[in-house]
Amino acid sequence: MKTPKAESPTDRHAALVRSLGLAIAEGTLAPNSVVRLDELEVQHKVSRSVVREAARVLSSKGMLASRRRFGTVVQPEEAWNLYDPQVIRWRLASSRRLEQLQALNELRGAIEPQAARLAAERASWDAGSDLVSLAARLWAAGQRGDNDEFLRLDVEFHAAVLNSSGNAMFAQFQTLVTEVLTGRTKHGLMPHLPHHEALQLHVDVASAIQRGEAGAAHAAMSRIVEQVAEEVGHIWSEHHPNEAPDASLRHATEADGAPQLPPSASRSLGDS
Repeated sequence: MKTPKAESPTDRHAALVRSLGLAIAEGTLAPNSVVRLDELEVQHKVSRSVVREAARVLSSKGMLASRRRFGTVVQPEEAWNLYDPQVIRWRLASSRRLEQLQALNELRGAIEPQAARLAAERASWDAGSDLVSLAARLWAAGQRGDNDEFLRLDVEFHAAVLNSSGNAMFAQFQTLVTEVLTGRTKHGLMPHLPHHEALQLHVDVASAIQRGEAGAAHAAMSRIVEQVAEEVGHIWSEHHPNEAPDASLRHATEADGAPQLPPSASRSLGDS
């Protein structure tokens, strides 16, 4: 029988960052409340250095801030780095999951169709051919219901389109798209089998880019993003027909294991 491997300081640090990040995203640690580092040290059975480093990481993401006379204070959402992959992940695990997906999809709608248009204007024939091949493999994975392979190829496809745009800032957007696609799958907001239209649209994007048809590439990618919003809303309604989105998402978040920190872990600035 193997002895369980002891957690390293790095493991404890990562676990604490995730726990606090999820609690802030969920609102369990409310905006403007003061986080008691000494209580976190006891509660999580970690050293003061681990707690301080976790607070530093979350401060770098805009979720915590150090204030004179108060200490470490939870920041409102508008102060967070909403493009940070971990922040996206934590928000997708919160009770505001649908709201987060909608915001991310609106952002995708502003960027990915334009990236597809630029790719059609700038990508080489070989790059376009690679996209067509990738779309064909994506189609095959979707048809046979290989969800893991479909997700991997979907992430690769959208990254390839962004990279083919020739715009370095668009290319870096692929990290955000990866989190959206992965989070949607993880939280059960993806059809068991991709719809035929979705598969065809990816082929249409790739073919238009290969042929240099900028308008067609833009239109097909726009439709992909629109369809995602439609599918998410439809799947949500099917699974939760009698519940408001916020209440249902809260239940899903609790099932995911989002932390419920005790009231003693923080106090409101107004109560201090």
